[in-house]
Amino acid sequence: MSQRGGKLVFLVDDDAKLRKLLAKFLSENEFQVREFGDGREVCESIAADEPAAVILDVMMPGENGLQVLERIRKVSEVPVIMLTAKGEDQDRIYGLELGADDYLPKPFNPRELLARINAVLRRSLPKAGEQALAQTVVAGSFVLNRSRRTVSAGGAEAELSLTEFKLLDALMTRPGMVLTRDELLNFARGKEFGAFDRSIDVHISKLRSKTEAVSGGKRCIKTVWGSGYMFEVDA
Repeated sequence: MSQRGGKLVFLVDDDAKLRKLLAKFLSENEFQVREFGDGREVCESIAADEPAAVILDVMMPGENGLQVLERIRKVSEVPVIMLTAKGEDQDRIYGLELGADDYLPKPFNPRELLARINAVLRRSLPKAGEQALAQTVVAGSFVLNRSRRTVSAGGAEAELSLTEFKLLDALMTRPGMVLTRDELLNFARGKEFGAFDRSIDVHISKLRSKTEAVSGGKRCIKTVWGSGYMFEVDA
């Protein structure tokens, strides 16, 4: 279940005793915590639950934390704090190069972890004016509400799936620009898509139905044969 608007944190570590200790501490400090013993389901859960931050251990059996971080960065810009073994400078450097926001060597004081989480959350927040502006995208008579994941026109509104939202966000922020299927796949990348998957056309078809329903039949998503799709603003 999505926790939008709350401070949900993913805690990924194979040490169950440490997870329990940290989860209890963070819960006492107004965070909701979801625990993972490995990184297998993390990326799918990020897309579904949109956590505020991820705490990710480097040293895990099977797929290590650096490999998990690499997968996360293909689908999300969520702040990630890496937990590294003390003295493992190479892991720290490589993690930062892959897109980690901070690192913390073990053993550590839970209060320091809390301070690091709050710091990366402050850095990831847009300024007040930018935040208000970023909540909506307007193109012609259509308004995309990012916080509610809806599209509206003329007072009518339709809810969007996560994939539909990502596709429409990409198109509406680039009105009049043709986006190829590969480019749209990159914006809406998820486990349901393969490298040459044409199911994106199905999502576009559903998007058209919803945008036409709220606009009284106005078609805003144009197929550019042999190229891709384009969002047409009102003439």
